[in-house]
Amino acid sequence: MKKALVISGGGSKGAFAGGVAQYLMKKENRNYDMFLGTSTGSLMVSHLALGMLDELKELYTSVNQKSIFSNNPFKIRKIAGEQIVKINHFNTFWNFLNGRKTFGESKNLRKLIKENITKEMYEQIINQDKEVVVTISNITANQIEYKSNKECSYEDFLDWIWGSCNYVPFMSLLEKNRQQYADGGFGSLVPIREAISRGATEIDAIILETEVNYINRLHAKNPFTLLFDIIAFMLSNVERHNITIGKLAASQKDVKLNLYYTPTVLTTNSLIFNKNLMRKWWDSGYAYAKTKQEELMSEFRPDVLN
Repeated sequence: MKKALVISGGGSKGAFAGGVAQYLMKKENRNYDMFLGTSTGSLMVSHLALGMLDELKELYTSVNQKSIFSNNPFKIRKIAGEQIVKINHFNTFWNFLNGRKTFGESKNLRKLIKENITKEMYEQIINQDKEVVVTISNITANQIEYKSNKECSYEDFLDWIWGSCNYVPFMSLLEKNRQQYADGGFGSLVPIREAISRGATEIDAIILETEVNYINRLHAKNPFTLLFDIIAFMLSNVERHNITIGKLAASQKDVKLNLYYTPTVLTTNSLIFNKNLMRKWWDSGYAYAKTKQEELMSEFRPDVLN
């Protein structure tokens, strides 16, 4: 038996995944051999492999825009209690003036990754024979790549995590080994099939979207918001495709697959990092996992909850 935990991309919504993982690992005593993540999921898997749930919660409920962006392309304003996101024309113009390839820069995130995923943690994961895999999109080669902690050095592993999180063109473009890399979610938002190909026989997959689409987006008002909406549309369809393929592969290989979706729409812009909201999402993820497990128990053993 080889168990895997898979966490999809989802930016700030990763806090919800943290709550789900905390319940599964602490209350259900799930012990995983492999941890696979895309984008925000790639940020979480190292801590989860070592059972560092408290440290991960502290990280995900304390970050803000400055923690991520060295040059933030967004301007956030509160109007009638609601957060409205607009383009920061000055910052994006500054990026173009300096020959950058993206609207914003996320170099602060690279620093944050190194501060929170230490070399000692990296070595400890290897010594415990855990495998941590992150998904990244190789734009140059036009293919998806999966980077395992067992196959690369510590510094390279940090680069792959950072690259997996870079939601271009709003964040930095990773240029490494004469290749250009971007967010892993552009090709594999939910790497269920990769977990199966690596030998997983049971998979818990946390998907940071609702199972049924509840969103009707407002009309785009400028090219910037239109681009954001188009990328979100593409990622939504990539996600559905990944899940369909994952279910089919699980059925063919007789793999037990458990899917955990968000029960409600958490946000329509996952690049806004509001620590108060993320704290609530962590708690709601924990509560959701608990409720789901109780429902599953009642289905198989009706006497359990009576």
